[in-house]
Amino acid sequence: MNNIKIIASITFALFAFAANSVLCRLALGENNIDPSSFTIIRLFSGIIILMAVMQLNGKSNEGQLKSKGSWLAASMLFIYAIAFSFGYVSLDTGTGALILFGAVQITMILASLISGSKLHFSEWLGLLIAFSGFVYLIIPDLATPSFIGFILMTISGVAWGFYTLIGRSSQNPLNDTAYNFLRCSPFVLILILFGLNDVHITYFGAILALLSGAIASGLGYVVWYIALKEISVTQAAVVQLMVPILAASGGVFFTNELITLRLIESSALVLGGILTVVMGKYYFVQLTSKQ
Repeated sequence: MNNIKIIASITFALFAFAANSVLCRLALGENNIDPSSFTIIRLFSGIIILMAVMQLNGKSNEGQLKSKGSWLAASMLFIYAIAFSFGYVSLDTGTGALILFGAVQITMILASLISGSKLHFSEWLGLLIAFSGFVYLIIPDLATPSFIGFILMTISGVAWGFYTLIGRSSQNPLNDTAYNFLRCSPFVLILILFGLNDVHITYFGAILALLSGAIASGLGYVVWYIALKEISVTQAAVVQLMVPILAASGGVFFTNELITLRLIESSALVLGGILTVVMGKYYFVQLTSKQ
C-alpha cells in the first residue's frame, strides 16, 4: 500500500471514529435512546451493512482469502461497545474521553513493549507531546468520575485496544470485520433479553444509532483494519489521540460548541506529537546515517 492510500485510510478511519463520538454524544447525552438499545441497533445495523458489502465484494473477488474474524475479536468489539454506551451515561464527555483514550494508548503500548518492541526516543517524545495536548484540551471540563463510570470506560478502552491489536494480523479486513460483527449476535440477543424493561427509543435516537453502526462503526472499522497492516502498534495508538480533537471540532458544527483558543492550541500539540511519532524516527535514522 502506498503512502497516499495509508494516509487516506487512516484519515477516513479517524473521521469515522470522531463521527461516532458525535453521534453517541447526541444520542445518549440528550437522552434520545437508552444505552442498551443504542448498542443493539448500532451492532445490528453494522452487521447488515457489512454483510451486504461483503456479498457484493465477494462476487468480484472470489479468489481472495475467505477469513471470518474470530470470537476473541468479536468479544472485544461487544465489550467495547456496551461498556462505552453505559460508561458514557455516567461520565461527562471530557472525563470519559480521557479515560477511554488513555486506556487505549496504555493497552496498545504495553502490549507492544511486552511483545519485545522498543520505542525510539522520538516515539516517547511524540507520545508525551500528543497526550499532553489531549489532556490540555479536556482538563477544564474534568469532573471527578463515578467509580462505576470510570471502570466501564476503562474496560471499553482496553477492549478497543485489544480489538485494534487483533486487527493488525487481518488478511481480509472486510470479511474479518463483517464476521466480527456477526459473531456479536449471540451477545446482542442476550442484551435484548436483559434490556427489555428499560427500553427508551426516539425516532432521532434510532437514526443516530443506525448511522453509528452502519457508517461510523461498520465501514470505519473495515478501513481501520486496512490501515493497521501498514503502521506500527505505537503509531496506531498515538494517531487515535486525534479522534477527540476531531470530535470536539464536530461538536462546533453539530452541538453549537465554540472554537476556543484552547482547542486550537491543543490541536497543534496533538498534531505535533503525532507527526513526531510517525516521522521522527525515520528522520533521526536518516540524520545519524549521514554522520
